[in-house]
Amino acid sequence: MKEKRWIIATPEREKVQQLKNQFNQFDEALCAIFVSRGLDNAEKLQEYFRPDYSLLHNPFLMKDMQLAVERILAAINSGERIVLFGDYDVDGTTAVATLYRFLTSVYEEANIFYYIPDRHAEGYGISRKGIAFAKTIGASLFISLDCGTTAIEEAELIKEKNIDLIICDHHLPGDALPIATAILNPKQPGCSYPYKELSGCGVAFKLITALSRALKTEETSVYKYLDLVATSIGADIVPITGENRVLSQLGLEVINTSPATGLKALINTTEKKGAIDMYFISFLIAPRINAAGRLSHAKIAVELLLENDPVKAAGLAEQLNQFNNERKQLDETITKEALDILVGDKSFARKKTTVIYCDQWHKGVIGIVASRLIENYYRPTIVLTKDGDLITGSARSVSGFDLHKAISHCSTHLEKFGGHKAAAGLSMIPENYDEFASHFEAIVSETITEESLSPKIYIDAIINLEDITFDLFHTISSMEPFGPGNYKPVFASMHILPSNWTRIVGDKHVRFHFNIPGMKGINGIAFNMKDKFEAIAQNAFIDIAFTIDENVWNGNSSLQLKIIDFRASQSL
Repeated sequence: MKEKRWIIATPEREKVQQLKNQFNQFDEALCAIFVSRGLDNAEKLQEYFRPDYSLLHNPFLMKDMQLAVERILAAINSGERIVLFGDYDVDGTTAVATLYRFLTSVYEEANIFYYIPDRHAEGYGISRKGIAFAKTIGASLFISLDCGTTAIEEAELIKEKNIDLIICDHHLPGDALPIATAILNPKQPGCSYPYKELSGCGVAFKLITALSRALKTEETSVYKYLDLVATSIGADIVPITGENRVLSQLGLEVINTSPATGLKALINTTEKKGAIDMYFISFLIAPRINAAGRLSHAKIAVELLLENDPVKAAGLAEQLNQFNNERKQLDETITKEALDILVGDKSFARKKTTVIYCDQWHKGVIGIVASRLIENYYRPTIVLTKDGDLITGSARSVSGFDLHKAISHCSTHLEKFGGHKAAAGLSMIPENYDEFASHFEAIVSETITEESLSPKIYIDAIINLEDITFDLFHTISSMEPFGPGNYKPVFASMHILPSNWTRIVGDKHVRFHFNIPGMKGINGIAFNMKDKFEAIAQNAFIDIAFTIDENVWNGNSSLQLKIIDFRASQSL
């Protein structure tokens, strides 16, 4: 693995001192973190630490919201059939379940249908099969969720079928927008909605909030749906800032007190003890929901999220759990096979890309494998497999490199591609594989910087080990939920000497112990860093980058460091 570059935040000293003078309960390291995150006055800190429903924006500020509400109410009043079409990932399935739960609370369930496309047979976005389904069941209103902003041709087809279209999405629009009765997307041109980073399910939540106002129902009645909104935010890796921070914090409260029956059943498959946080959602719940679409069909996930019978929900949850276990096994097996291929490729070390193909790999997990390969070889990566007569693949980028742009330069070799700067999907005929791989390597080599090929660790503040206290830990904990835009604070301590109690544990990990003069020492755990530890001379001073965790053992609580990286000391 490549050595990581440490980038240490340098907030304005004057602002840090001003905040420290104003809030004596925060030490300088915390004030530096707040200033780095734009929380440089009392009002911003108040909103940050105490998110409240009053901070949610008026849904009617979103362009076309009034049109969407009027069309849905007209459909309800005239007894029309409505189809909810959602993407097959967590964001799409939670968006469908959220809108379905709300609409069936105010309208006849027999007139509400949902359709989730098959990930492998239909691919991303509004599908022709979905449109045909809507026509077959006699729907006159089609609502797309977490997709549709770029569906120009599909929107035309929907119009030809005499079906009205409402798009609820959060993806970037192209040069033109589809023809639709209403497009709800804060990123579209001309939309003055104050917050642009909602998840797809978040946009659906703004729609049901607007509908509840129009129906003059108690607006608080929609807050129970925030469990799925928070789930979508954690899964879709949208920024946990602004309105998303409010939605995720309040949604976590619902998850921890009265989650939907299906979501509760899914949580039960993890044997989780204690409070649910965003990390749990992102790394334990989201993969289970996604596994349905990867290995079977994502409609099973929607069925679970809508199920009110605990026994049936438990059965569906166990299905997803089994899919996820199978997905993990496939992921592990394919990653090992891919790494073995790369190790055997003598030319690979000279390249600036990873492009790898095997016709036996499972299409549903190759995107995950691409991410795993980046952890080992930090470079733009494409993993491909056979899909019918084509080779199809998933691509993942490294920080600061526009993957989509690089692939577009190679589009003459492709049948189809799409995505964004960080991730993309593509397909080609088998005969074009070698030319594509060569062209992609050439394009990336010409355009990528050495800086982009170096993994980075962003450090919020430098701290002395003796300043790590439970007071500090509790303040950090109150900064949750963590995620993009609000990551858990990363600290660094410089020029410290591991004690004789430091040792290798298991096959890959290092258990550190650091003495603190006049105080009880502190432990740290560095996962998968045995080789790195052995490369540093014994009795050598090191610098460590870490987050602070609580360790509970036999009823006793202590603080420990989760070490993200360490290096031979570069300071005196």
